[in-house]
Amino acid sequence: MRFISGKYKGRRIEGFDIVGTRPTMDRVKESLFAIINSYLKESLVLDLFAGTGSLGLEAISNGSKEAYFVDKNIISTKTIKKTVENTKIEEKINILNIDYKKALEKFKNENLKFDIIFLDPPYNDNLINDCLKKIKEYDLLKNGGIIVCEYEKENLIDIYPIYKEKKYGSKYIKIYKSSNS
Repeated sequence: MRFISGKYKGRRIEGFDIVGTRPTMDRVKESLFAIINSYLKESLVLDLFAGTGSLGLEAISNGSKEAYFVDKNIISTKTIKKTVENTKIEEKINILNIDYKKALEKFKNENLKFDIIFLDPPYNDNLINDCLKKIKEYDLLKNGGIIVCEYEKENLIDIYPIYKEKKYGSKYIKIYKSSNS
């Protein structure tokens, strides 16, 4: 697994074999980042169910200024740290080895608001709707910000306006965008 574009293009991303993770396929990631490219520059990113960190790291490679990686799996967070160290990533990286609910509450208490939030939880756990509700309730998405959801069978609630939807085999990508007002 590698960075597909940007500053770190071609460099290795560790962790394709972490048990319990399902890294986003390169062709899906490439298409996704073409869609969200205009949101990346100088953005604050949250990769909530980070796994290998592939999505947040790709955002950093393409101009995001800071990223938060959250995963409750210690192997995942150690793997992200290893990729960051091996790649010598200069941007601000924050890696949290905690449950997503605690992370969202922490961000609320710190008054953090994100430009881009990636939600790619384990497919069978059906966690995206809970995340969307908490993100809205805690006001964690900046005006004009986007939430990128990757899922398989979950029926998502449209708390935010839909910006784009795409299907890749059995997987779906739905991108929500908050209003600019």
